[in-house]
Amino acid sequence: MPSVIMQTTIPGVPVRRGKVRDIYDLGDKLLIAATDRISAFDVIMKTGIPCKGQVLTQISKFWFDFLADTVENHLISVNIEDFPQPFRSYPDQLAGRSMLVKKTQVLPIECVVRGYLAGSAWKEYQQNQTVCGIQLPAGLRQCEQLPEPIFTPATKAEQGRHDENISFEQCAEILGRQKAEFVRNKSVDIFKKAGRYARTRGIILADTKFEWGIFDGRIILIDEVLTPDSSRFWPADTYQPGRDQESFDKQFVRNYLEKIHFNKSGPGVELPEDIVQKTSAKYIEAYERLTGRPFSCV
Repeated sequence: MPSVIMQTTIPGVPVRRGKVRDIYDLGDKLLIAATDRISAFDVIMKTGIPCKGQVLTQISKFWFDFLADTVENHLISVNIEDFPQPFRSYPDQLAGRSMLVKKTQVLPIECVVRGYLAGSAWKEYQQNQTVCGIQLPAGLRQCEQLPEPIFTPATKAEQGRHDENISFEQCAEILGRQKAEFVRNKSVDIFKKAGRYARTRGIILADTKFEWGIFDGRIILIDEVLTPDSSRFWPADTYQPGRDQESFDKQFVRNYLEKIHFNKSGPGVELPEDIVQKTSAKYIEAYERLTGRPFSCV
């Protein structure tokens, strides 16, 4: 089994660490390394998931390519030989899991698109038939497909805190109406396009979140795109509304933490080997189903 990379360390280069990604600032560019860290309930676990960072990077690369004729993105290269020094000298840490990207002015909004009634959307709908304040038809079941995908933006929270859902009008106040309408329309367009493709691969794209940034005056797609960490993917062959669905993400980890009554705060815990291996296999299966290619962990 490939070694697990819990963090990257490139001597002499300052780094900012998110829950999963290590971000190196190169002035007009960024080097983003996806580690094998896994978070659940906004807490980083002590155990990493083999190959996870490589899966996230390679799936994002696939979607950036797939959507290239629809929307501009920040990707420059995922190939180590294209990276500047000193990064080229650390393939053991960076190969397969890193992207050299354009540096942008990041828009301070999570652009969430929902096509199905799941998660927090289902909880809100049960109370008042709305999702993020958007009125929906009566009688919808858990995980049922919505009549049309809906745009439900959120503010970005500091690490360890939950993002806060906001209305489109609040989004427009933060970004300006023209930018807000652009990211809303583009987010829904690419969600629909990706969802149609995913169905041909036996996967339902239930919901996702996109990030956008401004580069040279243009709004472009950034960060990770349509990965198991940023999206809810379900196998189409077992889909049935009215209940929870199987998913291609960290559900094994969440279920385990619920079972041991994890308090959802403070330090993460060590994960059992079977949970680690099942979760790794789910991430890899998501890549192979979506791309139609075998996955090889470097």
